[in-house]
Amino acid sequence: MHGRDVSGLSGRQWRRIRGVDVGFILQDALVALDPLRTVGQEIAESLRLHGVHDPAERHRRVIELLEQVGVPEPELRAGQRPDQLSGGLRQRALIASAIALDPPLVVADEPTTALDVTVQAQVLDLLAQRKAQGTGVILISPDFSVVGRLADRVAVMQGGRIVEEGPTEQILSQPRHEYTRRLLDALPSGATKGTYLTPEARLRAIERAEQVTEPASGIPADPPPSKPVLQARNLTRSFRGPDGVDRTVVRDVSFEVLPGQTVGIVGESGSGKSTTAALALGLLAPDSGVVAFAGQPWSELTVQQRRPRRRRMTVVYQDPLSSFDPRWNGERILTDALDRRGRSARELRLRAAELAELVGLHPDHLVKNPLQLSGGQRQRLAVARALAPEPDLVVLDEAVSALDVSVQAQVLDLLTELQERLGTAYLFISHDLGVIRHMSDRILVMKDGQAVEQGEAEQVFTAPQHSYTRSLLASLEVLAAGAMLQPSRTPDRLET
Repeated sequence: MHGRDVSGLSGRQWRRIRGVDVGFILQDALVALDPLRTVGQEIAESLRLHGVHDPAERHRRVIELLEQVGVPEPELRAGQRPDQLSGGLRQRALIASAIALDPPLVVADEPTTALDVTVQAQVLDLLAQRKAQGTGVILISPDFSVVGRLADRVAVMQGGRIVEEGPTEQILSQPRHEYTRRLLDALPSGATKGTYLTPEARLRAIERAEQVTEPASGIPADPPPSKPVLQARNLTRSFRGPDGVDRTVVRDVSFEVLPGQTVGIVGESGSGKSTTAALALGLLAPDSGVVAFAGQPWSELTVQQRRPRRRRMTVVYQDPLSSFDPRWNGERILTDALDRRGRSARELRLRAAELAELVGLHPDHLVKNPLQLSGGQRQRLAVARALAPEPDLVVLDEAVSALDVSVQAQVLDLLTELQERLGTAYLFISHDLGVIRHMSDRILVMKDGQAVEQGEAEQVFTAPQHSYTRSLLASLEVLAAGAMLQPSRTPDRLET
């Protein structure tokens, strides 16, 4: 650093460098930020340690930094702890902390993973401005659109070594290594709608098609009209902030999910997506409006009344590690989710092994606890747990947003295959427009707690009616143009 070998520095010597000479933006803001301090205190601490002694000046600088990274209501957010913020807001606060002292080098380890496309563009613009002013940036990301927007040179790593390196345009438009080509192919987008993203899933689809036999005779009758698995009507929910002011985070939202259908909910961080999911799940009670599940009342029921039907609606969270008991191994996690009535311990273990095989896990994975599994393996285990009770509906709340592009593709293909085989309906929540378009039959677009647009996926993407939807898609186009992405294969259709 500055021509100096820093590999042998002590911890105390490094503390003088961190923040001043190099800023570090971590991927997991919830782990990186102190849970006992407000984000304002967290950002102000680095300023205090490096010479900004006036409290008023530190506060002014904290608010300025939060505004720079796109945090709404910065005065309010500065007084909140990390657990009181959405994932996207936490990540923005972490970025503000990393750049507080204007370091000449910023190491950004997946800095936009938890951010929606518009805020992603804002943060990349901020990093680009700093780069233009002379700041060096080392950007680590699984997202080629992010890499293409900011990087001058790209190094592609596989198995701990660099397999390809060169100018960004060359790597993204003319990749030479097979692994680079596979990463580009794995990106979900409008071009991949109705396709599998990985060669393994495409091969399995071909094998399944070859096993299908034509009916002996007769013309199959049209299926009866499907009744919604889930109906939400005019949902509204408010929360009281630390300033004592009530804020409506979901306002008059209505939608329905049919059997075997995927309904995608997309919007910026803080738009009300996860609160809507919690209302659908019955984890929160609406201030007004109702939720019906399988044609029966749901939101009006007590916890005890919902419990017998709870297994028919399950959830996969963004961070499976936080949702697992770290003391349990994979087998116990799965057997705990199974209906134990009339089943022996041996039958429960066999069923857990079947579920593991269904989601592509090896039996050896079941004897490990979550910390011993990779991120992709943990998410597969989370999917298996969600499927264990044979639910009618699975709610997926940012279920692939923390995964690298190749593992994300595997999980998306897994969900598609399972839906084809089991007919399970999905409520799919994501800030990633590419993922939403790839997976969804219908889309609900949320902004500031309201559903500003909804309809068939292709209609929303090709002919958006609301100005906010158009602005989201415009941000996506900017990122895609920056990445210079060119499809490197002709997608294989799922329909065979």
